[in-house]
Amino acid sequence: MSLSKEDLKAQVKAEIDRRAGEIIDISTDILAHPETGFFEARTSEVVQKKFGEMGLAFTPELARTGVKARMRGRKAGPTVGILGELDSIITPDSPVADPDTGAAHGCGHNAQIASMIGAGLGLQAVMHHLDGDVVLFAVPAEECIQIGERLELKEKGELEFVIGKPELIRLGAFDDIDMVTITHTPHGLDDSHASVGDTHNGALVKRIRFSGVAAHAGSFAHKGINALKAATIAISAIDAQREKFHENDLVRISPIITKGGDATSSVPSDVRIETMVRARTVEAMREASETVDRSMRAGALAVGARVEIETVSGYMPNNPDQRLIELQYANCAEVVGADNMGGARHQSGSTDVGDLSMLMPVVHPRSGGTEGAPHSREYYVRDHTLAAVNPAKSMAMLAVDLLYDEATEARAVIASAPPKLDRDAYLKLRRSFDRNEVFDGAAH
Repeated sequence: MSLSKEDLKAQVKAEIDRRAGEIIDISTDILAHPETGFFEARTSEVVQKKFGEMGLAFTPELARTGVKARMRGRKAGPTVGILGELDSIITPDSPVADPDTGAAHGCGHNAQIASMIGAGLGLQAVMHHLDGDVVLFAVPAEECIQIGERLELKEKGELEFVIGKPELIRLGAFDDIDMVTITHTPHGLDDSHASVGDTHNGALVKRIRFSGVAAHAGSFAHKGINALKAATIAISAIDAQREKFHENDLVRISPIITKGGDATSSVPSDVRIETMVRARTVEAMREASETVDRSMRAGALAVGARVEIETVSGYMPNNPDQRLIELQYANCAEVVGADNMGGARHQSGSTDVGDLSMLMPVVHPRSGGTEGAPHSREYYVRDHTLAAVNPAKSMAMLAVDLLYDEATEARAVIASAPPKLDRDAYLKLRRSFDRNEVFDGAAH
């Protein structure tokens, strides 16, 4: 007997409800054992163990720690990817931080992994009614942190990109996936239980080193070249140009001085800056990047210092697919209630789901169940049902929508999507941001 789409969704929800405790246990276990990007060994093992218990063949060690499993439908068709992110951030003062590493799940990825697995648990009951496949994919290193350590891995040839999904794209791990959903939990903005349709800024990372000349700061300061003053002039120069940024581009530049000198008794000769440069479009990212570079050169020129500017590609802007938004919104509203749905907004933060959005249709809903601002000590997942169980239902229900009845909806999503890049074109674009420059202010 042929079951209706509604019947299949009811089965999915019932199975996820039956195993809700199991899903919550995954979320709370990962919360208690945070690990940072490309080093999520224990979290990866949790996923592998769970896939094994589900009877799924899986591929581990993708981009070091990623784990990918395929659930096959009754016939070949489009493939829907359901993702969860393995990594945490560094927030040493968080109440849930690892006391040894300072790592903490300040963005809710623990609930993401649980919701991805939960969606798979629900879908296993109905895959034999669907016309296409579902890939469950635990992916590493969404957070753009510990850039120095990641560049060391690059120098060793262990990776090229410092963010997880771009590295997986480079490796071809998304070549057999046609569209993606992933639910993020860093809400904390209102009391809604879900929302769908957010867009996000893209971002670059810059590592900057000013080199001057050391000298005794009391007796022979005139013989030195103060690299710290070059850096502070450069940061001021960025601020002086903010009115040139178009408001719609939502440019965000956030420099920090990671080294300000070696001793108060010496003119600083070695000063380091790191900054992210975020903007809403690729074009605005390029313009803001050049603004920062000009400002760094200006600081070096002003005092006759030398500056090295390393630009590392971070995230591409995230623009979700409209048809997927409509389908996912309906499923989220069915799970949490229409009155509990929040509105979509543009987020000036970033996600590497944006990189995927350049290659395929994506949707990136948010769930409720959290308190506090993301990436702060106040952030935590207070309700694992809202943060992990509910998204498992809505993402599994979306997969049913897409792959039901000859995968009609999935094929429509693919057909109606705006033009996308192929892998080679995407890699060319991404690599175009990576560059190193040396400017000697004394020579000018």
